Amino acid sequence: MTIQIYLVGSCEIALWGITSRERLERILKKYPDVRLMEAGAALPEDGHILLLREDYLYDDRVLAALLDSPDTALEDPRDSSLVAAHLPAARLEGALRLDSPAIRELKITRPATLASGLMTQLRKLDQPWVARITENNREHLEKSLFNGAYKGVTDFITRGVWPVPARGVTRWCVRWGLSPNHVTTASYILAILAGWLFWEGHYGLGLIAGWVMTFLDTVDGKLARVTVTSTRFGNIFDHALDLVHPPLWYWAWGMGLAGSWSFDIPVSTTVWIIFMGYVAGRLFEGAFRFAAPFSMFLWQPFDSLNRLVTARRNPNLLMLSLAWLAGRPDIGLILVAAWTVISSLVLAGRLLQALYLRHQGVDIQPWLTLIDLEREGQKLVVRLFAPRSGLADG
Repeated sequence: MTIQIYLVGSCEIALWGITSRERLERILKKYPDVRLMEAGAALPEDGHILLLREDYLYDDRVLAALLDSPDTALEDPRDSSLVAAHLPAARLEGALRLDSPAIRELKITRPATLASGLMTQLRKLDQPWVARITENNREHLEKSLFNGAYKGVTDFITRGVWPVPARGVTRWCVRWGLSPNHVTTASYILAILAGWLFWEGHYGLGLIAGWVMTFLDTVDGKLARVTVTSTRFGNIFDHALDLVHPPLWYWAWGMGLAGSWSFDIPVSTTVWIIFMGYVAGRLFEGAFRFAAPFSMFLWQPFDSLNRLVTARRNPNLLMLSLAWLAGRPDIGLILVAAWTVISSLVLAGRLLQALYLRHQGVDIQPWLTLIDLEREGQKLVVRLFAPRSGLADG
């Protein structure tokens, strides 16, 4: 059954370069049985319709829940005004109104009770929301949309260093009409350039190219989310680079050391240790799905804290940078090898523990879903990994 969506009212205020109608058009493309009607189109006599106030910004989770919840109206928790309703067209009697008696008779709910706060893909907890769009809060909404696009559990550089400059570059990309794939293509070029410079022993220039590449790796994903331009190809294009380039960088770094290697263990052996540890770590993370249907890094607070520093690209690149600044790039490679082995052993231990508990019949749950934000929201670990985008604030 096709659900026809009508926008009530109007709104021409653009957020990240797109209007409310354009944003909804892009979001709704993934629903084959949903049709966004043109402004002024006549209401059908039968079938189901979803009314949405055009001057509101809607969380994807809330929209999905509304589409699956007939005979339901949604109110803004800030002022209890009705902002959406899903009901049979016949009950509206031809009028595009959210204040009609027929809508008041529906089950009235709020975002937090309609959808889940856990965002598995972004590894965080953020309460579902709707937010009114006005010129006065446009800047706040844009900032909140950007913050909401960030993963809650990731490395400390992505969390603590990149957000402010990344928001500025994302805005610049929107202004100049650059797509996420344009940014990802630049990342590919810089990743190759960094690897070549490492191979040639030009570590300073290679590190500059590498750090810019890691920064752009943050920008492309945020640009895709705030402009609703994510595609299957773009996701594969981006993640293929993320998966492949780190071990190649370490290999190139080792090859660039030439005669400056001062350890008994051969450089080739060191590179192989890094490579095998990297692959093993990725396999351990993936195998966690046999214990629970979510990321290992969401299991317990320890796992989320571990993700801040585990041997992924950014923490490893920082070790290489510090070693180069100290004039000992060879020590940098040894540090990466040691940290990769330690991190992989930790992941292996957590995987074995989870599999054992699953075998014992324990229902493994992500810790973010077990906390009471009202009572525990001020704890440091909760504030760190359950950030609020600001859109759910009432």
